[in-house]
Amino acid sequence: MAHAVPTRGTSTGARTGGTGSGRDTSGRRAPDVFGARTHLLAKWAMPLAIGLVYGYWAASVRRHGGPITGWNLLFGFMTVLAFAILWYVVRAVADRLPREGHAVLWGAFAGSALGFLYSGSGVAMFTCVLASLLFAAAVTAGLYYVYATHQDAEEARAARHRALTRAT
Repeated sequence: MAHAVPTRGTSTGARTGGTGSGRDTSGRRAPDVFGARTHLLAKWAMPLAIGLVYGYWAASVRRHGGPITGWNLLFGFMTVLAFAILWYVVRAVADRLPREGHAVLWGAFAGSALGFLYSGSGVAMFTCVLASLLFAAAVTAGLYYVYATHQDAEEARAARHRALTRAT
């Protein structure tokens, strides 16, 4: 059976996490595979790429298998534009909210996006609203769980780091 080799500052060799700032308890910075420029590019390109898929999907749902027209293309590109702008706005606002509001805002965005796509297929409005609310609730619950567990873990690591620095 393999055993962990003890590292500096621990008696068991277990990794002790960090302080929530990308550093471990010894103060070393965790490695980052991509640079700041790549992260910035991904931050702005990802909503646009997802928006393109969303816009294509919305346009294809709206034409109901018929021919592609200029109005259909215009609708698809306007949908891409609206989706990407709303994504940027939600991201900017959600970063300023506590974890509950953050999860609710992203859940509402996801539910609204699904509702818009689903309503274009011609189903009853009650079915569309019900599916959107269920999806929004599932996304909200999942994101709240993720945010709560990560924030609690970061707070515990920070408290443990403060206790270790006071003890030495």
